Amino acid sequence: MTYLTAIQREMKRLSEDKRTLFVGQAVEYPGQAMHATLKDVPMEKRLEMPVIENFQMGFCTGLALQGYIPICIFPRFDFLICATDQLVNHLDKIPAMTDWRPKVIIRTSVGAVSPLNPGPQHCQNHFFAMHEMLQNIRIYQAKSESDIPIIYEKAMEFDGSTLIIEHGEKYL
Repeated sequence: MTYLTAIQREMKRLSEDKRTLFVGQAVEYPGQAMHATLKDVPMEKRLEMPVIENFQMGFCTGLALQGYIPICIFPRFDFLICATDQLVNHLDKIPAMTDWRPKVIIRTSVGAVSPLNPGPQHCQNHFFAMHEMLQNIRIYQAKSESDIPIIYEKAMEFDGSTLIIEHGEKYL
């Protein structure tokens, strides 16, 4: 099994839960490598977003507070940085301020630098910075295909939100 097929299998499994919605850029329309990971996710489970990262994270937090499990997709880790306010100051802090533990599964990818290097704003890994900022959100890196089912199972079992960092060069 390849890295891509392992993620495709997990996305299909997640889509079978009636509470899940897949929200983000390139979830309905191709244009990003991450789009291929949703191959078996029904279109009615997908909600395409424009490039409004901060709003997207807040929207997914709201969905989670309503009982959904949003799979909040940011094709590049560098663009998740635009949603840091909602991620760090809102989603991460809700459990510390209330009795709510919203469940958002945040997917992002460290962009591939081959066969074409997209530049430094598309291929950085901010794992350690996020680890320092987040207190209530679990963070995992999916480094190999064997990590993927374990990480996504933990994300579904956890009573709270999870940030999963994938590696785009492995989608190819």
